Formats: sequence, C-alpha cells, structure tokens
Amino acid sequence: MPVVDIHTHVYPPVFTSLLRSRNAVPYIYTDEHAGDRLVILPAEDTASTSRGRPIGPEYYDIKEKLAFMDAHGIDVSVISLANPWLDWLPAGEAAETARKVNDDVERMCAEHPGRLYGFGTLPLSAAAEEVVAEIRRLGGLKHMRGVIMGTSGLGKGLDDPALDPIYAALEETRQVVFLHPHYGLPTAVYGPRATDYGHVLPLALGFPLETTIAVTRMLLSGVWDRFQKLDVLIAHSGGTLPFLAGRIESCIAHDAHLKHEDRLEGRRTVWDVLKKNVYLDAVIYADVGLKAAIDASGADRLMFGMRPDNAEVTSTDFGQAPIIRSSHPSTRERQSG
Repeated sequence: MPVVDIHTHVYPPVFTSLLRSRNAVPYIYTDEHAGDRLVILPAEDTASTSRGRPIGPEYYDIKEKLAFMDAHGIDVSVISLANPWLDWLPAGEAAETARKVNDDVERMCAEHPGRLYGFGTLPLSAAAEEVVAEIRRLGGLKHMRGVIMGTSGLGKGLDDPALDPIYAALEETRQVVFLHPHYGLPTAVYGPRATDYGHVLPLALGFPLETTIAVTRMLLSGVWDRFQKLDVLIAHSGGTLPFLAGRIESCIAHDAHLKHEDRLEGRRTVWDVLKKNVYLDAVIYADVGLKAAIDASGADRLMFGMRPDNAEVTSTDFGQAPIIRSSHPSTRERQSG
C-alpha cells in the first residue's frame, strides 16, 4: 500500500520570486544571521524579537521535498502552495498570477511522474468569473487534484453567498477543497502577555479555532444543503470540529433565532456532512485527537499528512479515500501512513 502525503506545502519558483521582490507583507527577506525569513502576517512584520519565520529549501527546492519523502517512506505527495496563497493580490493581478503559479506546480509534478500531484491556488481577489475560469482550467491539468483555500474566501468568509458560483464549479468538476487556516484569531483574545509565548497560542489554538469557526459558518449558511456533493478536506484533523461537533449540532437544533427564521427544517446535520462531504488529515500530533477525527468522519475519510518541519506525526491505516484519483498505480485511492 503506497503512502500518500496530502498535506505538504511548497513555494514554487514563480511565487518565491514574487515574495522576494516585495517589502510589504507578505515577503521574504534574508537575515545575515538567521538566513531566509518569511513574513506573512502583519504582527510578524513588527515583532521585536523574531521578525518573520524561517523558510528553508524544503519549501522551495523540489529536490529537498523528494529527499524528505524518501527519508520518511512517502511514495506520493500532493503538494500545495502554503499560506498566504494569493488572497492579498490586487484584483487585476490575481488571475494571471494564479495561472503562473499553478502552471509552475503542474510543471514540478510533471517532472517527477508518479511522485507529485497538486492542489491548485485560486485568484480569490479577482472577479468570480475569473476564479471559475481557473477552476475549470485546473480540472484539465493532468496532475491537479483540487484547490487549496483559506478561511476568508472572497474576503467575507466561506459562508459568503458570492462564493456559490465557485462552489458550483468545484462541485461540477469534482475538485476537492483543501481548507487551511492562516489568519488565526484576533491577538487580543490571548491576553496582554501573549507575546511572551512565541507562536504557541496562535498556532496551537488560533489555527484550529479559525478552522472550526469557518466550517461551522459554512454549515449554518447551508453550503452543503445547496452543494451536496462538495468535498472539503480540512487541515489539522478539522481543527476542533470533531470534538465540538455534538455541541455545535445541539446549539443549532435549539437556537430560537434559527427556529424563528424557519431555517432548521430539512437542513443537513453536522454529522451527516462529516460522514459524506468532509475529509480530515492526520496532522494532529497525538492519538487522542486522531481517534476523535476517526470517530467524527470515519477511518475511510482520514488521510495522511506530514509537515516538512515536523516529521513526528502519528500514523495509521486510513482506508479508501476516493478524492485522490489517478491511473498511476502509486496513487490508487488507498492512503496510509
């Protein structure tokens, strides 16, 4: 059974060059002592002790990615652009940049047949018709298996009705949405001493809660009622969604406002969506969280994922996962770790 890693990021040459050419967030700069540093959030740009975060060649040199795969027994990787994706681009530049970045990823995959596949990146700051056009173009690229998106959507969240034509195109072309956090929570929620604790609070708590809030808003707005075949792969084992699904469902079912608005009749439950539309990766770092993910969505909907800067990830047999499809024998619908 081949090992397929579906959560592994790259900054392809086109995107890396773009970041190196900038001096406003997001950008890459070189520190004479610390080497290359990536700044992707405003708070990192003004940090007094640690400006940005290290970015090593495992993110932009595909030879390093393949060496990492070989070292950890990974047969196939489905690579995706890491955050902040293209959300920050001016509308007039987004579509062309997305095509260049996606073509660069497709090229990298084609140069290593059977080992690399990709999730494309969408020009979400562009007009909806341009986003839809890129979705349809991605559907024709040999090595693309879906798209990666953050939680802001077109800027107003994943429950924004303006996303409906984009969801429709993704559903029609049978492309999975790999949902990944980026923005976290407002810094104020961590308290006045938050900066004493490095990146721990925003990464350990901000990312999972950002994810859970975004997915719950999708559920509340009826995204999966309107697009019942839309598949979403949620990063980091769904944030806190597996643990909080019961509480979310109870709050929805007993909410007086939703009852008054007559929005409860005929809706799909969070459990139904988790079992039929949601896939989870295994980037959760402990058996307790992994078991919660299995209980929420099922072992057949859990996929292996390994961050390049943290190889100690709990692994298990994840059964069949039909969103990664290819005629190549090393990518047949079975995922394991």
